[in-house]
Amino acid sequence: MMRTMTLPVTVADIEAAAAAITGAVVCTPTARSQTLSEITGADVWMKFENLQFTASFKERGARNFLLQLTPEQRAAGVVAASAGNHAQGVAYHAHKLGIPATIVMPAGTPFTKITRTEIHGAKVLLEGADVEAAFVAAHALAEETEATFVPAFDDPSIIAGQGTVGLEIVDAVPAVDAIVVPVGGGGLVAGVAIAAKARKSDTEIVGVQVEGHAGMLHALGRGPAANAGSTIAEGIAVAEPGLLTRRIVEATVDELLVVDEQSIEAAVALAAEIEKTVVEGAGAAGLAAVLAHPDHFRARTVVVVLTGGNIDLRVLSSVLLRALSRSGRLVRLAIEVPDHPGVLAAVARVIGDERGNIVDVAHRRDLPGVALKAARLEVSIETRDRAHADAIVAALVRAGYRVVA
Repeated sequence: MMRTMTLPVTVADIEAAAAAITGAVVCTPTARSQTLSEITGADVWMKFENLQFTASFKERGARNFLLQLTPEQRAAGVVAASAGNHAQGVAYHAHKLGIPATIVMPAGTPFTKITRTEIHGAKVLLEGADVEAAFVAAHALAEETEATFVPAFDDPSIIAGQGTVGLEIVDAVPAVDAIVVPVGGGGLVAGVAIAAKARKSDTEIVGVQVEGHAGMLHALGRGPAANAGSTIAEGIAVAEPGLLTRRIVEATVDELLVVDEQSIEAAVALAAEIEKTVVEGAGAAGLAAVLAHPDHFRARTVVVVLTGGNIDLRVLSSVLLRALSRSGRLVRLAIEVPDHPGVLAAVARVIGDERGNIVDVAHRRDLPGVALKAARLEVSIETRDRAHADAIVAALVRAGYRVVA
């Protein structure tokens, strides 16, 4: 339920934003997932904001904010501080509108993020050790150059732009019972909540934060301070959410759930395997919550916002391999064998007879604890599932080999 309070953004503001950004921002698909519905017991729909041109919902707010600038402000240019999706959204739409843009990023920002932002036409400056330091530098630069600073989330035009996601969801799924939204600074969940509840007042809005970085929960007095530390969901690891956004969240968001790192990793892998779509850690937080809290959503129509798809390929590769390992579909066995010709072929034959697929093998004689006339094979095997992996181990034991790990 929406609690009675005068809010800084109205559904009229969001409807105006929708009209303003139409044609410049993708009205992304909202599609039902039969497999995820079967897994969770809910009627699960996905809102694919990772299919925006810059692969993130951030374009919506950036475009709407930039459209509010006067001709004089446009000529003076804009400045933003970001190491991720906000940077690309501002850079891309500033370029499309002919507005000079400078993005201040932390000094340690990965080259790929810098390159993507520069490709969209912005000038990139590297300042400070983290986003907070870059934020301070960006504000100073905007003041010095009389450029306009573009907030990442705590601004009515930004919130209204992000809220257009909520309008599209209710239009696509009129029977929606719950909308699940990742929460960092709070701009998206605030806008979605206002839009959705104006169109369908009984819609439950569920925000999702990552464990150890639940800044919004802390700001509302419901949890501990957010910790500094690495997370796969860095896009929502915001220690200090906005003042406007926390007001709106307090008034409109029904539930704030917290998910752990492993749940988010599993959701990234599941989105790739089931939906054939790439999402970043923050973008998968909503799906992680539905998977981790099935009782909350069972037998209800649920729309999960996949907020972005900008994940480093090395991180994605690691996540997928770890998911295969956790499910038993990729196992690494250490097998003690006698050190004589033909033993490697014999072990491979046992594994092959059980329909396991060897993807990597190392033959070691020099490990501590390995007998003088013995060796240890370290074999990575692709399997169907955990039961298949157990069957391969049993077959090796029956053949007289000792599987030690």
